[in-house]
Amino acid sequence: MSTTLLLSSTSPRRIELLTRVGIPHTVTPAEVDEVPRPDEAPIPFARRMAETKARKVAASRGEGGVVLAADTVVWLDPKRPPLGKPRDRDDALRMLLELTGSASAHFVSTAISFADHREGGDEPTIETFHETTRVWMRSPPRAEIEAYLDSDEWKDKAGAYAIQGRAAAFVTKIDGSYTNVVGLPLAQVIERLYALGLMPS
Repeated sequence: MSTTLLLSSTSPRRIELLTRVGIPHTVTPAEVDEVPRPDEAPIPFARRMAETKARKVAASRGEGGVVLAADTVVWLDPKRPPLGKPRDRDDALRMLLELTGSASAHFVSTAISFADHREGGDEPTIETFHETTRVWMRSPPRAEIEAYLDSDEWKDKAGAYAIQGRAAAFVTKIDGSYTNVVGLPLAQVIERLYALGLMPS
């Protein structure tokens, strides 16, 4: 593959997913203000974040290459802000009690933005899409949630849980892409990489 794929993320989960399927990439994170605007719905927020990250890396290092940026949000209601990453243990407990205390599903949406700067010019070509997975959780005893919090796995995780870790014990069913809940809808991303001519032979 002649073109370098720049991954605008330091997420170990996204790095591992791309590495696992043999997609060469260079990690080039972008610092952005990840705060929803007033009344901004979860999916538009995730799409804005992904595109902002992609544009920022493309402006600094993306000339002649392609940037892949992503942002994952966990949400319950499109009229409410996403749950975000917990500030501390108490905030993580609040999120988990909300997610596990409902018989309804919650939603995990990952926005993906590609910034293609191979044609030159002042601005890259931007393509943004998103994938949403529904997740159902059982209602575990409070002591089980507290034990999960003791593991510190919730830190730096949207919605205060990692489905690929101990929190898998909470999940009863999903509808949609599993890797999307991990942090990158891998099948959908690979389809776009093929279309962009960026899959290794």
